Amino acid sequence: MKGRIVKVSGPLVIGTGIPQIKMYDVVRVGKEKLIGEVIKLEGDKFFVQVYEPTTGLAVDDEIETTGEPLCVELGPGLITTIYDGIQRPLKTLEDISGYFISRGISAFALDRNKLWEFVATKKVNDKIVGGDIIGYVQETPVVKHYILVPPDVEESEIIEIKSGKFTVEDIICRIKTKDEKIKELKMYHKWPVRKPRPYKEKLPPTEPLFTGQRVIDTFFPVGKGGTSCVPGPFGSGKTVIQHQLAKWSDAEIIVYIGCGERGNEMTDVLTEFPELKDPKSGYPLLYRTVLIANTSNMPVAAREASIYTGITIAEYFRDMGYSVALMADSTSRWAEALREISGRLEEMPGEEGYPAYLPKKVAEFYERAGKVKTLGSEERIGNLTITGAVSPPGGDLSDPVVQATLKVVKVFWSLEDWLAYARHFPAINWLTSYSLYLDQLEEYYKTNLGEDFPQLRTEAMAILQRESELKEIVRLIGYETLSEQDKLVLEIARMLREDFLYQSAFDPVDTYCSAKKQYLMLKAIMTLYHKAKEKILANESTVKNLITSEIKDKISKLRFTPESQIEQIKEFINTL
Repeated sequence: MKGRIVKVSGPLVIGTGIPQIKMYDVVRVGKEKLIGEVIKLEGDKFFVQVYEPTTGLAVDDEIETTGEPLCVELGPGLITTIYDGIQRPLKTLEDISGYFISRGISAFALDRNKLWEFVATKKVNDKIVGGDIIGYVQETPVVKHYILVPPDVEESEIIEIKSGKFTVEDIICRIKTKDEKIKELKMYHKWPVRKPRPYKEKLPPTEPLFTGQRVIDTFFPVGKGGTSCVPGPFGSGKTVIQHQLAKWSDAEIIVYIGCGERGNEMTDVLTEFPELKDPKSGYPLLYRTVLIANTSNMPVAAREASIYTGITIAEYFRDMGYSVALMADSTSRWAEALREISGRLEEMPGEEGYPAYLPKKVAEFYERAGKVKTLGSEERIGNLTITGAVSPPGGDLSDPVVQATLKVVKVFWSLEDWLAYARHFPAINWLTSYSLYLDQLEEYYKTNLGEDFPQLRTEAMAILQRESELKEIVRLIGYETLSEQDKLVLEIARMLREDFLYQSAFDPVDTYCSAKKQYLMLKAIMTLYHKAKEKILANESTVKNLITSEIKDKISKLRFTPESQIEQIKEFINTL
């Protein structure tokens, strides 16, 4: 079906002449067949957000509908590929049009020519339902890509299935439904990006997502299947934290969305990832990563779609039973895209010009996270953890995007520019951040790290909070007026800040800290505190005599202890 353009307003095109058109249908606009999506219907008119620059479009140009919503292709070939916001592979686009992407260009998301070695795990006469695994492809040395029956398939019987080398377009399985219809299955299927993929049941998170960052894992952990946000002003290190989480978190699959970020930041990701080694497997981290690059100079409408493209791919890997971590950097740019499109639609603006439905959109996005029992006849549990960076203007946490996000997420990592300017990284403020997963994860920490870990963490946080009070007293009446106990608190708090919370992303050893090493480092500092406190209470010594420069030096060097030598930290604790 074809219609025509009646108005062009930036990325928004208003068309008419297609009575059967539906909300979220994908259309092709103008002579160059620009990709767009219907976002509003009004009488006989329909409003299209175009995912490419609309320069040159004119009234009465043709609009053609595809009759289906914006979908992503889900199958072998996703891992290691770099996509734009609407799942066009950037390398393929470069091969077609050079370094600058031509308008109207399109390419298959999955390589149609590559042969994959498919191994069938089901056989003829087996009964299957939507979500079942019928076989797998070894996509990379670290990712076994399970081939799923599409979720909308009802109970059926396999009448033909074969192993061997196939392209994603080849038919690998034929099934017969209850009403005797024959369906053909390929190694990939499509799924609408705005529709969450179904599951059987959502479960509470009971295991932390270890990130290798001490301030996060020890004090403000996020559960696998949980949600977190990183708001902060310009220059406070949001992107570096997102990169660190993408590099070192113990999720099996990483989906990184560069949503409206500066091109040079995205370039860092794209050039670094192929060189980084996974601490667990030894293979490049790219072998378990999907990258979506939608930089600030790309069309604004595609930025809005990139978030949904990324979350749908992440849900697909979750449905295989994997632990998936999604990084969205940054949701503020996504919200700005919503604001621009809303303005073009002439909708009533809400706070600071954002659409009134912004909180609903933010909530819908974060609610797609979770630990779930997946579809299918087999018992599988997968989880999807979402971390969103938020870039409020001037670091103002009363910004509508920050407030809408905080109402939904359960972990808040508060980045402060004053910490960044003091060269304290990660610049997460330990006094204003919080995690609502601590109680749910306590049992895991006790079982896997140490019975005393929650208590050590609570005591350490109490010391850091007490330090902020004592600093005010010192500022008013001086350090020498403090009691020996208070002087000890200040000294231990300094160690916690400088030797535990501070972590260098550029040091090859300190950039990643295992959970066991974090526990031992914290135990060393808190053991020193308890032993020194006992002697001070018994009037046996002073802080100056107890916390010698030698001890300070040893504590400061703990973070540079290689993972293979952390037994040395235990020996150090025994000498205290």
